[in-house]
Amino acid sequence: MPSKDASIVIVGAGVFGLTLARELCQRGYIRVTVLDRHLPPVPDGSSSDLSRIIRSDYADAQYMKMAVEAVAGWESEYSQYYHESGILIISDKGGHSYLKKAKEHVQSQGGQINIFDDASHIRDAHREFTNGTLRDCEGYLNPRGGWTESAEAVRHLASQCTALGVSFITGTRGSVDSLVLDGTRVVGVNVEGGPQLLAEHVILATGAWTSRLVDLTSSAVSTAQPVGFIQLTPNEADKCRRMPIAIHLDSGFFVFPPMPGSNILKCARHGYGYETRVSTTTPAGQQQQISAPGLHGDGTRALFLPPDAEVSLREGLRRFFSPTISQRPFVKKHLCWYTDTPQGDFIVDHHPHLRNLFLATGGSGQ
Repeated sequence: MPSKDASIVIVGAGVFGLTLARELCQRGYIRVTVLDRHLPPVPDGSSSDLSRIIRSDYADAQYMKMAVEAVAGWESEYSQYYHESGILIISDKGGHSYLKKAKEHVQSQGGQINIFDDASHIRDAHREFTNGTLRDCEGYLNPRGGWTESAEAVRHLASQCTALGVSFITGTRGSVDSLVLDGTRVVGVNVEGGPQLLAEHVILATGAWTSRLVDLTSSAVSTAQPVGFIQLTPNEADKCRRMPIAIHLDSGFFVFPPMPGSNILKCARHGYGYETRVSTTTPAGQQQQISAPGLHGDGTRALFLPPDAEVSLREGLRRFFSPTISQRPFVKKHLCWYTDTPQGDFIVDHHPHLRNLFLATGGSGQ
């Protein structure tokens, strides 16, 4: 274990990086610095948006165990940002393996869920979805789960880090171009503006930007996923206020209850996303083509979706809502970048070849 006064640089001020920074300080480390292009909540980071799902429904028992602990934290320390709407998980009839395993894991832990074996039973229980085309499906509702006001939660986490003594460097000094190597030992980072920032330990919590700094071939790929926002009327929002998060596993579509105050209905899809190919140089000096989001600019997401992505969101909305809502123009739409691993597992480990380098990435939309 490194000494408590070792210098530690964390690249990335999203939820992975900030959580690590807070934990390290709470364990007594006194020289923790977080670098990012922007102050948190980082505007184009996958941690930041109107909302993010909070759930313990996983097909893997270990992830479910971790998620149960996390939900308890949202219900207590972060309760002001957490909305327990419940999670409705459905699939086409025929026995989706993820649905089956997640249901079994929740029940094995004593979770109380409502099981639906037909679309009509879902509509009877959730009248918000009466006017949709939902049919030939099955699933369950877990009342323990919901969503968080993600940007505000990240802002709160960053303030906790500051109170614990974490240093933040942003702008060109926080924009990391590459790693500084001494043989196979990482000794710091090269930044866009000014001299190198040296450290005894470097942690990459850089999400979809990680492949710009290290070779993740066969381990993860950065992809962009579609997100759309619809403005509801106050009357429509009141009718949908008590709806759960709804996830359709076969299509990857999911939708949130309307946002309090703004009455914005957010929907998205998580599948194999879109790639943007860029050239980069690995720490070994090799040129390679990767998929990664842009580095420069103010972090504002482009208000654009590929035509087929918008079609997929419309198809998902039609399952749950009337054409009055499902065909309404989006007031905002954009692509959100994820780092997907082959099995959806996190990458949280020391680098196998580069000493003093730790990775915390591979969120996989989890």
